Amino acid sequence: MQDTERNDPRFADLDAWDSATIMAALWEGQMRAVAALGPALGDLARAVDAAVPRLRAGGVLAYAGAGTSGRIAMQDASELKPTFDWPEDRVAVFMAGGERAFMHAVEGAEDREDEAERAVAHLGANDVLIGLAASGTTPFTLAAIRAARRQGSLTVGIACSAGTPLLEAPEIGILLATGPEAIAGSTRMKAGTAQKAALNLFSTAVMVRLGRVYRGRMVDMNARNAKLERRAERMLAELADATPEAARAALAQAGGKVKLAVLVLDGLAPDEARALLDRHGGNLRAARGH
Repeated sequence: MQDTERNDPRFADLDAWDSATIMAALWEGQMRAVAALGPALGDLARAVDAAVPRLRAGGVLAYAGAGTSGRIAMQDASELKPTFDWPEDRVAVFMAGGERAFMHAVEGAEDREDEAERAVAHLGANDVLIGLAASGTTPFTLAAIRAARRQGSLTVGIACSAGTPLLEAPEIGILLATGPEAIAGSTRMKAGTAQKAALNLFSTAVMVRLGRVYRGRMVDMNARNAKLERRAERMLAELADATPEAARAALAQAGGKVKLAVLVLDGLAPDEARALLDRHGGNLRAARGH
């Protein structure tokens, strides 16, 4: 039996406890979920180091999962564009049961290995596929990982049960040892939290390594509303030691692009700034020389 399916006798009377005691027990589980990432940090870092060159070469960052794991993957994927301006055509989520399954249960979807193989058929050598399954045994996710690996993609599996196929099938297997849940098999709890935290760490570190973060700031963010426009102006004023008025003017010249605007405030024309960034692969630190 997978670790996430086992019953924990400590919670046998959970349904008889008062709300405060239930809350404390569930909170403890969430803390343990985050703590489970500690032993996995080395493997997560290996996955980042393996993914960065492929993504720098133009690859797609893709995710595969079923149920809770697929929904967690979608949340991570959907935040890459507004946070880091990662191109929408270079991210994909393969969900067992298709788009309907993000909001509704789709009977038998997680067993459809043929659908998984079709979904990943276009992935190639520069692409990265992250497969998530708390149990580590979901047929859809395993089929996606195995097919993508045959096609030369980097494959990473994240599971919450030791000794399971999803830790063996990919190039890199990452165990998040969250153990049994307070409600046996309810992997939206500890396992879900650990998977989301792992993806937070992985995708953020990848974007940092790709030059989409500079001095701890989201310099590639997509300023799509008034709040984010104000954030971009503050960010630019701090990075370039400029007045708010100068920052606003530079952003206008740079078409709202923070990295370009920093170089404009450094004294470059927008076209010169764009060419300099291109030469350095979009890395502002390298472009500025510090």
